[in-house]
Amino acid sequence: MEDLCAGCEFERIEQMIRHALWSSGKQKIVVGLSGGIDSALAATLSSGAVGSENVCGFFLPSDVTPGKDRADVEELCEKFGIDLTIVPISPILQSYEEIPGYTDSKYLRGNLMARIRMTLLYYYANLNEGLVCGTSNKTEYLLGYCTKHGDEAADIQPILHLYKTDVRRLAAEKGIPDSILNKKPSAGLYPGQTDEDEIGFSYEEIDAALMSLEAANWEASGKTEDDILAKVKASAHKRNAPPNLLKF
Repeated sequence: MEDLCAGCEFERIEQMIRHALWSSGKQKIVVGLSGGIDSALAATLSSGAVGSENVCGFFLPSDVTPGKDRADVEELCEKFGIDLTIVPISPILQSYEEIPGYTDSKYLRGNLMARIRMTLLYYYANLNEGLVCGTSNKTEYLLGYCTKHGDEAADIQPILHLYKTDVRRLAAEKGIPDSILNKKPSAGLYPGQTDEDEIGFSYEEIDAALMSLEAANWEASGKTEDDILAKVKASAHKRNAPPNLLKF
């Protein structure tokens, strides 16, 4: 990516978004906005591709979502002219506490929140004749740092080919507000949670290891690459189609 101009990459991604929308016969792009850099870049690229009037942004906070995230989402949408709807998910999340065998943990609640949010995004996509825009980047996709049928679900994935460090570079070029650019990446699953603490490496370390692994045909060299490769292998089920015996 470093040898490719930002403007060229923007145009390439925006052409893909336009083609996906037009070929589907849909009218709108629906995107979940978290207050983070990935969703901000995906939303602004969608706006550039099909016009902000055709992008529906949704902020879906829980009871542990920092108030700053809402302010950042509102600033982003105001700057780029994106229509914003805010739907708190806490009442939906609480309703699950009534199901038989409900057990609470950070892991279970986090995955549940991700799937509730995606269910809402697809509801609003159906309502608005829209496509759901994914916000996953290549780094998190390869590590499996996502929830199956949650934040990894989408109709289009405009930044899936970009490492996290590429996302940061392009977001700065796109004019994403500094408050989002400088924020520590977090899935917002519990107070104080950050992605890098949970993964155990900085994104710079992860991306350097992933690029080296790709260049070496996924042969690890050193402990960091060994650890990163183990995460890639362990999460393969999230990237592969479900096993089946269907034949054509």
